[in-house]
Amino acid sequence: MSERKPVIRITYCTQCQWLLRAGWMAQELLSTFSLELGEVVLVPGTGGIFTVTCDDHLIWERKRDGGFPDAAKLKQLVRDVIDPERDLGHSDRKKS
Repeated sequence: MSERKPVIRITYCTQCQWLLRAGWMAQELLSTFSLELGEVVLVPGTGGIFTVTCDDHLIWERKRDGGFPDAAKLKQLVRDVIDPERDLGHSDRKKS
């Protein structure tokens, strides 16, 4: 029996038309963590919601965190939950 892999859920507001943003973030995460993730699920919602969770861990919430994460920041936050020792290369480098 194989080990269960983490599941990312991106809940986005359909009223705000954030499907493309959610899909792009899902694509970025799947490209970076293709072997570490079990799946990335897009969940339609309403009321300005935009959240990213990994299993039961809230990684990003638009209202709490002040907008949307860029791809590098989201990858760092996901990495910190699923594989804290992993080096993300250029996504980990500090901007000067």
